Amino acid sequence: MYAVVEIAGQQFAVSPKQTLQVPLLDSNPGDTIEFTNILLASDNGKVSVGTPYIKGAVKATVNDHGKGEKVLVFHKKRRKGYQKLNGHRQHFTSITINDIKI
Repeated sequence: MYAVVEIAGQQFAVSPKQTLQVPLLDSNPGDTIEFTNILLASDNGKVSVGTPYIKGAVKATVNDHGKGEKVLVFHKKRRKGYQKLNGHRQHFTSITINDIKI
């Protein structure tokens, strides 16, 4: 069984017992959260496509929060002597999918 779920404006393909990193969510480690924006679900070969969403929920547990790898952003204007280098680390939340109910 798997589902495609919309979490914080992004789509993730999830299955039970899967751990994944999603954009930062406003919850504490150990909390159980529920996602109701299910776009597609498959259960033993039976595929359901939402228009736009399917009724149901995906339950997950928040593991922890963290920061991702550093992304370097380099700006340059040729022939002008202008260079600028910035770094950025995106915040994320690590979650574990507990159950998919459709």
